[in-house]
Formats: sequence, C-alpha cells, structure tokens
Amino acid sequence: MAYRVSVGVFVIISSILILFGVSASAEEAEHVLTLDQSNFTETVSKHNFIVVEFYAPWCGHCKHLAPEYEKAAAVLSRHDPPVVLAKVDANDEANRELATKFEVQGFPTIKIFRNGGKSVQEYEGPREVDGIVAYLKKETGPASAEIKSLEDVKSLIDESKVFIVGVFPEFSGEEFGNFTVLAEKLRPDYDFGHTLDAKLLPRGESSVNRPTIRLLKPFDELVVDFQDFQVAAMEKFVEAASVPIVTHFTKDPSNQPFIMKFFNSPNAKVMLIVNFSGENPDPFKEKFKDVATAYQGKGISFLLGDLEATKNVLQYYGLKDDQTPLIYIQQNDDQKYIKTNLEADHIATWFKEYMEGKLKPYIKSEPIPEVNNEPVKVVVADSLRDMVFNSRKNVLLEFYAPWCGHCKKLAPTLDEVAVSFENDPDVVIAKLDATVNDFPNDTFDVRGFPTMYFKSASGNIVQYEGDRSKDDIIDFIQKNRDKTGVSILVESAPAKDEL
Repeated sequence: MAYRVSVGVFVIISSILILFGVSASAEEAEHVLTLDQSNFTETVSKHNFIVVEFYAPWCGHCKHLAPEYEKAAAVLSRHDPPVVLAKVDANDEANRELATKFEVQGFPTIKIFRNGGKSVQEYEGPREVDGIVAYLKKETGPASAEIKSLEDVKSLIDESKVFIVGVFPEFSGEEFGNFTVLAEKLRPDYDFGHTLDAKLLPRGESSVNRPTIRLLKPFDELVVDFQDFQVAAMEKFVEAASVPIVTHFTKDPSNQPFIMKFFNSPNAKVMLIVNFSGENPDPFKEKFKDVATAYQGKGISFLLGDLEATKNVLQYYGLKDDQTPLIYIQQNDDQKYIKTNLEADHIATWFKEYMEGKLKPYIKSEPIPEVNNEPVKVVVADSLRDMVFNSRKNVLLEFYAPWCGHCKKLAPTLDEVAVSFENDPDVVIAKLDATVNDFPNDTFDVRGFPTMYFKSASGNIVQYEGDRSKDDIIDFIQKNRDKTGVSILVESAPAKDEL
C-alpha cells in the first residue's frame, strides 16, 4: 500500500506552526547518523540519549528541516556530554517496519530515545537550529532544577510560561521521589524546579509547612498549590491547571503552547472568532469567559481567536471572514455546530441551547455542481447520499485534498479508469474534496490523502488499499462489483467531517 501523509488535526497544527514561524521537517548531514533496519537497534542501545528523525526524501518539510537539523547536530556534538542526532529514511521499504513500530504517521517525525531505547518520547520542540539545540540541552539535563537563590528564579522561571515547583523540607522521601518521577515524565511539556524555601518564589504563600506542588502560570489565578503526591494525581492536576479557562489564539508566540494543547485535547472544542481590531471586542471576550468559567471541568475546551491569526483555521473549517464574529463547536464525534455573525449578548443563550441538544448540527458542503459531466464525477456532502449511498451503483470514491501531491499524481489514472467504464451504467468513479466537505467518519476512515473506498451496488463498503495503477484499480472494481439488478437501498448516516 502506498505510504500516506497524515492529515486531520495535523493540518491545523501545521498552520499554527507556520503562523509562529516554525517549519516542520528533516534530512541529510555530516554530523547526523544515518540509521536503517540493519543498525538501528544496535546503535540506539548504545546511547542513553539519542534523537532520531524519521523522514521521506520527497517531503518538502523534511527538506526544509535538513540543514537546521545538521547544524544542530554539529553544535550538539560539542556539548558535554555530546548529543547524538540521527535519521531514518522511513519511506524506504526496508525501514517500513521501524516506521510502523514507532508509529510514524507523518513526515518528519522526530523521537527521543532514552536509556538505550527503553524509553521513547515525541520531540515537540522547535524546528530551527537554535531552538533545537536549546530544547535538547534542556532534555539532557536534570528534569527538575534546584532553586537556591533569586538568581536561580530569574534564570529558570519564565513569567510567560507554566512553571512547576516542588517545595520540600528536604530533598528526600516519597513525596520528593514521586515529584522527580513526574518531572521526568512531563519534562517535554513543562519546566520543573524544586526548592527548600517558598519565599524565593515570585507568587504564592511564602510559608509552606508540608510538601507542596506550586504551579505558576501567566493566566487566570496565576498560582495554584497541590499537595497530593501520588504520581497519577499530580499529573492530572498539572494537565488541568496548566490550561487557560479560555485559550487565546493571537499572533503572540507565547500563546503557541496553549493553542497546541487546545487542538490536541480530547475535549469538545468551542471556538469564538472575533476581529480584535474591530469595533469593541471586549463584550465578546467577557461574555465568552463567563460561559467558559461556568462549564469549566466538564469536558469542553474554549478558545478565543483573533480573526487575523485564525484565517487558516477558518479556511480549514470552510468559513469566511465576513461570517465573524462566529462561534464554532466541534464534538469528539465530529458533529459540528455554528453560529455566524454573532452578537455578544447571544453567546450564553446559544451555548445553553447547544448543551440542551436543541441545535441542529452543521454540515459543511460545497454547492452541488450544476454540470457534472467529467469522467470522474464530483461528489459533495449534500450529494453524497444520492450519488453514493442510494445510487444503486458500484461507486469508487476518492477522498482527496487539492494541495496533495499524491492526489494530483493519481488524478490522470482515475480519469483513465473512469473512461474505461464510461459505457457501463453500473459503475461510477467519483471524487470528494475532503477539505471542504463533511462525510460520515464512522463509515469512511480517512487518515491521509488520497484515500479510496468502494461501495458496491448492494451496499458493501470496503477500502481500496491496492496499487494505484489503472489495471489494479479496474481489476479491484470488477472483482467487487455487483449487478444493479440485485441492489438494495442503502441509508447513510448524517455526514460528518473526519478532518
């Protein structure tokens, strides 16, 4: 099966990275070790800390990252101790087993291997040389740094970021041991410190009479204390307390980590998009925070976005600037709800109706084409039921993205397949632009582009995973087709958006 580029939330996150000037990629170098299936395990097992990039030679992001990754490798080779950077061509058939083992779903993917490969974590740092070097130097140091003076506070605590401090009467015992376990586990995402003196810390009570975790943050209540030192409880506390009641999506780079957490969250997502430069956005901000505060801790995440910063997100969801202010909700099952040209006083009422199940889901669809006479027929969300599910025909349906290089390469082949069946009324070759049309993701599992499904006349639906040649596709259709005389009416679920 051809290797597919991972999509979905990746599209949004890529837009966020571009907004903040971060590329996403990898390849080539003198100081970068080249690994493959034959030497990977042996090499990784010899290192307490090694960074491995999984790349594809054709990947544009990887090509952009390559020189930055090489420069970082050169700098880190002189670090004490040296930090080793390596790469694997995950597109090479011989290395596919490695890519599968380490769940490589898009390019580039960078992993950090610790303790000879016994521990593996995602690299989630910058993609330019200075950022890579700084991030990996931090990763090789202690997970938590001791705070002994005000100078330590100034050098360690960034007021624009979340910082977690353990306050202890002594650096020993079960509480301190569990804290170090937590710091090691969460070090890719948070900065940690520990101290014997709470008076040194910039916020919170200066007198602490028992072991305490203090979370400092640049939003909401600014400081939160916690005193349950079970690792699972601490982790849950940190994850909950380190997320703003309302995440702000602006061009301010300090917001980036919180925006990423919002889109990676398993919660239902509520987004209010407002033009911050427009006429009086303050009532929207106030009313939205009131709603977010009222529903805090109920499996819902809230984001307030500035129109200028969220244009790529609006485009991804098929929305336009002139529909703002707007509020958009996406549930875990991909049901969506939208209210455009919103007034601030209507936010609470509309959200209450959503919570009470009184709103109709929003289905994104292009207009149904007035003319649809090309060999490969165009399907949109509003025509999916009639042209596919209830067509009583054998339909090969391609889910594609206009920007996808693999889709562009496949297009002439699908045209040839469609022409070969043009005199067969029982077979339809069709395509759906998955970036601007919703579809039932419980029926079509689209995780990359292109993805093809075949629906027989009698309603059987299977994914096509063969080679993308004309002969193989035609052979698959002939083997899986039904005659329309035995077809049955197939009812579809309401369309949903997988991406």
